[in-house]
Amino acid sequence: MSNADTTPIAPEPLARQRIIQYLSAPGAAIGMTLLVVIVLLAVFAPLISPQNPYDLMQLDIMDGRLPPGSESYSGMPYYLGTDNQGRDILSGILYGLRTSLIVGVFSAIAAALIGTTLGLLAAYVGGRTESLLMRLVDLQLSFPTILMALMMLAVLGKGVQNVVIALIIAEWATYARTVRGTALVEREKEYIEAARCLRLPRWRIVFRHLLPNCLAPVIVIATMQVARAIGLEATLSFLGLGASVTEPSLGMLISNGYQYLLSGYYWISFFPGIALLVTIVAINLAGDRLRDILNPRNI
Repeated sequence: MSNADTTPIAPEPLARQRIIQYLSAPGAAIGMTLLVVIVLLAVFAPLISPQNPYDLMQLDIMDGRLPPGSESYSGMPYYLGTDNQGRDILSGILYGLRTSLIVGVFSAIAAALIGTTLGLLAAYVGGRTESLLMRLVDLQLSFPTILMALMMLAVLGKGVQNVVIALIIAEWATYARTVRGTALVEREKEYIEAARCLRLPRWRIVFRHLLPNCLAPVIVIATMQVARAIGLEATLSFLGLGASVTEPSLGMLISNGYQYLLSGYYWISFFPGIALLVTIVAINLAGDRLRDILNPRNI
């Protein structure tokens, strides 16, 4: 037998195994592909959109409510039609995707940082600190998310930045509750006890040893919360409490065409609604498979 026959085969790196396992599911592959396309369209919206839909100098009221496939008086094609202000629906969708992704990603990351920190603090310190934080979490979770966001915007006012702040305040408690439950299990394990015996600082035990073993559920929740935040932003903008008129938003585009749905001008709300639906479905498909991959019972 030759040496080549007895040479052991090196196992694949764990990261590569996880990626192959993740993409082996058709739903995850489709969701990730759609998500990549959506992100690229949002990032390069200023380069590929036919017009800047929020530059008032480029809008012509005479082009209002043109059906899909029409041309403006200057000869510019409107592939998805225009709204009542002469805004190109395709351009509005591309710019609106940017706002939706920014709101979803930033609010989910910020809420995850706040909720994870407070959840770890409650689990590791315990005592009155844990009781106080968990009662605050219970109070927060007793309010519907949309109601909490509406109350925050009533105080803060309209605007994309205020929507992000409102969603952070409305969503951090979910992370805190989840991380606290996971950390309570992890803090009783041997590696935490060993770190205590070595008299390591508390911050090092929490952030260097406890936190990495609590990240799996946080990543899964954050993925789902991005889709949830995008839907909430669209809802708030549809109600007139989200993005202002001068800021792109899918919810605002849907709201602009709502009053014309029964008048035959379906495209004003229909195409932005489809874009919102595809975005949320893509994120959910990608996140659902991620939940299965990061489930400790499947590792």
